[in-house]
Amino acid sequence: MTETDPQKSEPAWLARILRLITDVQPGEAVTALLLTANVFFLLSAYYVLKPLREALILAKDSGAEYKSYLSGAIALFLFVLVPGYGKLVDALPRIKLVIGVNLAFAAQLLLFYVAIAIPGLKENLGYFFYVWVGIFNVMVVAQFWGYANDLYEKEQGERLFPMVAIGASVGAAVGSKGAKWLIEGLGEPTMLLVAAGLLVLCAGLYFLVERREGNQAEQAPASKPANGEEKKSKKGGFALVLGQRYLLLIALFALIYNWVNSNGEYMLSRVIQEEALKLINEGKLAAKDKGSAIGAAYADFFFYVNVAGVVLQTFVVSRVVRWLKLPTAFLFMPALALTNGFLFAFVPFVAKIGKGAENAIDYSLNNTLKQMLWLVTSPDMKYKAKQVVDTFCVRIGDFCSAMSVLVAVDLLKFSVPTFAWISIILAGIWLVIAIAIGRMYRGFEERKEKLGT
Repeated sequence: MTETDPQKSEPAWLARILRLITDVQPGEAVTALLLTANVFFLLSAYYVLKPLREALILAKDSGAEYKSYLSGAIALFLFVLVPGYGKLVDALPRIKLVIGVNLAFAAQLLLFYVAIAIPGLKENLGYFFYVWVGIFNVMVVAQFWGYANDLYEKEQGERLFPMVAIGASVGAAVGSKGAKWLIEGLGEPTMLLVAAGLLVLCAGLYFLVERREGNQAEQAPASKPANGEEKKSKKGGFALVLGQRYLLLIALFALIYNWVNSNGEYMLSRVIQEEALKLINEGKLAAKDKGSAIGAAYADFFFYVNVAGVVLQTFVVSRVVRWLKLPTAFLFMPALALTNGFLFAFVPFVAKIGKGAENAIDYSLNNTLKQMLWLVTSPDMKYKAKQVVDTFCVRIGDFCSAMSVLVAVDLLKFSVPTFAWISIILAGIWLVIAIAIGRMYRGFEERKEKLGT
């Protein structure tokens, strides 16, 4: 479609307003806003479900320990589900794929709603629901960004992704806050229906975007070659990742990034716990108020991180991408994670500030950049390989972190400063991988080509 297409007509003032955020050209504003709303509702649905997930699993004895063990179960399920998703990518047009997957997850939520009302089923529902949410949130978000990458050419994506990603940042914040109000007003089981409704709404937004940007008669599968040839690869996501150095580097980045991030969250929790214990020992806090003090500390931490993340996403990210370009901007996160590793090792009492900055930049700049990496890949990679990286590799990273805590802390009794050296070494490796990815991305940019075409 062209900018003169009646379906893409839109008021000129809309693009002018959105240029406060990024460079939006005439004819692009409505589609970009529809995508922003879509990822907003996807993240809202996830954060609406999180409190129910925690309530069900933590109601069990040793529920906190089960959460760590189930990260491995999630990875195993994804090892089976991701190839199945790849078969759908080879069989369905992209609009049927994205709408069908969203509606399938919505239907599963209705089944959970029925099951939670049956006492005999509710008893052990927490295990299954925890695994299901762990699969759902990574698969639908990975699919959304695969679709967005398929929709936009590289130049458009670099301009518009910073705005679209605002939906994810705001959706996470609104979903987290709204979940408490909805639970108190409607009750926990009804949250399943709210989330299902949000997923149906997202399916409708996909339809509207496709009406504006897609070919309604298109019956070719989502994995069709970008060059229009009939021959296409039938490789699955894992084979695509292992067969391309660029994709393998992105997969290693995702694994190590999540490993380091989860390690940081563990160390942050230890620091906050120790601060509360210090106040108790100094007589400034009653022992019975320890839980409330920790909760208040986390509430303040999350508030500042969310506010900073939204501000950065709205006013800073697009300008950093435009001025510094992806290869340079992509080094910010590993460099900051490396710095925070040293803070936890030598001055842990100030590491909370560093971790807050790291999380804010992660939710804004890093989240946008890691989606942009796929702009130089072929359609089958955007759907199939991206699912491998954003689901399986992410969960394996979380599992590696859990094993690090088990071995280093539970068995070897490492303190936080000693444990931090694990993250320092991993962040150094992450920085090297980020440099290599940036060089390859720049190479594709200079040659004006895409991977796999």
